[in-house]
Amino acid sequence: MSAVIESHDDHHDHGPAKGLARWLFTTNHKDIGTLYLWFSFAMLLIGGTMALIIRAELFQPGLQFVNPEFFNQMTTNHGLIMVFGAIMPAFVGLANWLVPMMVGAPDMALPRMNNLSFWILPFAFGMMISTLFMEGGGPNFGWTFYAPLSTTYAPDSVTFFIFAVHMMGASSIMGSINIIATILNMRAPGMTLMQMPLFVWTWLITAYLLIAVMPVLAGAVTMMLFDIHFGTSFFNAAGGGDPVMFQHIFWFFGHPEVYIMILPAFGIVSHIIPTFARKQLFGYDSMVYAVASIAFLSFIVWAHHMFTVGMPLAGQLFFMYATMLIAIPTGVKVFNWISTMWRGSMTFETPMLFAIAFVVLFTIGGFSGLMLAITPADYQYHDTYFVVAHFHYVLVPGALFSIIAAVYYWLPKWCGNMYDERLGKLHFWLSFIGVNVTFFPQHFSGLAGMPRRIPDYALQFADFNMISSVGAFIFGFSQLLFMYVVIHAIRSGKQATGRVWEGAHGLEWTLPSPAPYHSFTHPPKVTAADAHG
Repeated sequence: MSAVIESHDDHHDHGPAKGLARWLFTTNHKDIGTLYLWFSFAMLLIGGTMALIIRAELFQPGLQFVNPEFFNQMTTNHGLIMVFGAIMPAFVGLANWLVPMMVGAPDMALPRMNNLSFWILPFAFGMMISTLFMEGGGPNFGWTFYAPLSTTYAPDSVTFFIFAVHMMGASSIMGSINIIATILNMRAPGMTLMQMPLFVWTWLITAYLLIAVMPVLAGAVTMMLFDIHFGTSFFNAAGGGDPVMFQHIFWFFGHPEVYIMILPAFGIVSHIIPTFARKQLFGYDSMVYAVASIAFLSFIVWAHHMFTVGMPLAGQLFFMYATMLIAIPTGVKVFNWISTMWRGSMTFETPMLFAIAFVVLFTIGGFSGLMLAITPADYQYHDTYFVVAHFHYVLVPGALFSIIAAVYYWLPKWCGNMYDERLGKLHFWLSFIGVNVTFFPQHFSGLAGMPRRIPDYALQFADFNMISSVGAFIFGFSQLLFMYVVIHAIRSGKQATGRVWEGAHGLEWTLPSPAPYHSFTHPPKVTAADAHG
């Protein structure tokens, strides 16, 4: 028995393995979080390169660089890689790093499953990107892969795409189960649910959303597989199927998916703003209820993506009003962030700049979403660049800016070194200007009638497209500066203190910087100051 106890103690004392084995077989939440974050950054660069191909083609009217078929493959893969490869794994990586440290747990609840849920992803995305090199090319039907475009008229490579989606879904479900098990079972003694940091709350709710909707996506792509290979007609009107049914199934997954990509961002910003305003978060309880309300409402608004399919009037009215209802809890959150900043002793370090930009630009994206919710107006906006502008304002300055803010905010805790503040601010201003120059003009080209997903366009849209393309290249290349700032900080930054930021609260700031390989081998004592974070 004593030998067992000794070996158990040894197991806890050792540091990471050396070399490649450390990363292949690790069950440590910090290592797995790091893998997720670097993987998502690699996907951001690949998906971003595809976006720059799209914008280079649209710089002027006419066909310049790529043929329309390849253009369609770029729009499809850009969307899929950014959503499933960049944004979602980055949030899972942040959850892996931060949730155990925030709740005072020694690790994630299911460490081996944690390793598996990451290592599925490189194979899934390797398979999806490889479709571009197959005979007939890759998926070319848009990231929403509407049938019958994705079934009857799809290239042969769509089967590999379907398997890749199944693997991504399996990874997401395993990661979510792990996060829920950790939060519900491994909180430090004395930390009640209503004392958890908001990032933990947002991830708990997000994980339930993922478990609810990922099987719906799996069902949709399995039906596609059967339509393509086994002679069924789920979505084929010629065989008695219904292509509109695909849209209902897809968006029943797709709309909660949109909130899966933004709820953790709400949590991140709810940590950063109080730190640099040097005030407690205004209205913690109402923030938790607002997140839960948004999550519930996300399940009953899906058909606002489908106003133009010939829905009955009662359906249009229901989905219009249900969509507008989401503005209420979202407004509560924006009000609370602004109230937290009000009369605070604000300083504007890089994480705070990204957080403030998040609040302002995400709100713009929310307002254009309200415009799209109005059914008769949506008939005009639908499938135009106005929709592209709307969802990019929500996802780029929303989800992506919050991820970047989180990296700047917690990086000193992770690696023990401060980043270069001057370069961080330069990265912020290039990104902020680049995003707005890229996506703001798209509202106007959309209102003027420019359709989405086209490689060529009429002369009247030329000026807006030219501006948009210039902004895209500014934004895209400024992310290389971000990579430099992060690597420089990891390798040779100035030594960080334990509580890196003067106004920071939360259990993770009670650890030294860099955080030890095994954080809380003994449960920490939770004080009121360290509860909410």
